[in-house]
Amino acid sequence: MSVGSGGHEPRAVQRALAMLEAVATLGAGASARDIATLTGTPPATAYRLLNLLVADGYLVRVEDLSGFALGCRIRELASAAPDPLQHVDSGPVVEELRSRTRYGIYLASYSGGRVHLVDRDPDHELPGESTWTTHLHASAIGKLLLAQRPELIGTGRLRRVTERTKIEPSELAAELRGVQDSDAAYEVDESRIGRTALAVPVRSSDGRLTGALTATGRTGRLDVNDSDVWELLRSYASLLRESRAVL
Repeated sequence: MSVGSGGHEPRAVQRALAMLEAVATLGAGASARDIATLTGTPPATAYRLLNLLVADGYLVRVEDLSGFALGCRIRELASAAPDPLQHVDSGPVVEELRSRTRYGIYLASYSGGRVHLVDRDPDHELPGESTWTTHLHASAIGKLLLAQRPELIGTGRLRRVTERTKIEPSELAAELRGVQDSDAAYEVDESRIGRTALAVPVRSSDGRLTGALTATGRTGRLDVNDSDVWELLRSYASLLRESRAVL
């Protein structure tokens, strides 16, 4: 991508990357104004960089030209990145866990600073799935990733997905410290009113964070202090780690 001359290329590249992340966060149809606001970029600079990103295929304009969406070049890059869990035969392990609990069980993978759901519970609907993958601060699986990579929070104002979503920097930072200490995360009505989720990390054989195993249920039925659910999640996350180690 050509960013012009004058010694400002590194800064322009940083802004362009920030805009791609903003579109991924805001979703298809993100307006130039919202992208500029989220990235802290002057409007004139934002319009220029957005046009360059469109010209190079990293972004596309939505049909009514009101905003932007990620383009084919981004999808090509995403497909080229290896999924940390793509070679793990997680099915039997996850299915056994599902047979032992009444809650929804989901397996997520972390790749390129993003969350990907790789095993969805067929018996438990997950409304607002995109919230889990785009608003990391509002979900248990997102908090696990942010605790390790706080730079993914960015510098813009976080979206309050529900009235319970934590968006104040000090409050979120304190929670992420707790996630680091406990090696676990939870959400209560934060990504969707009426939903609670507990999540524990899935790690590779060398200890790297590669994903998360999470249980979901209705708020009031799934208790974040339920030690039995936490123990089940941790034990099956260990089984996933063991299954990866022999691959």
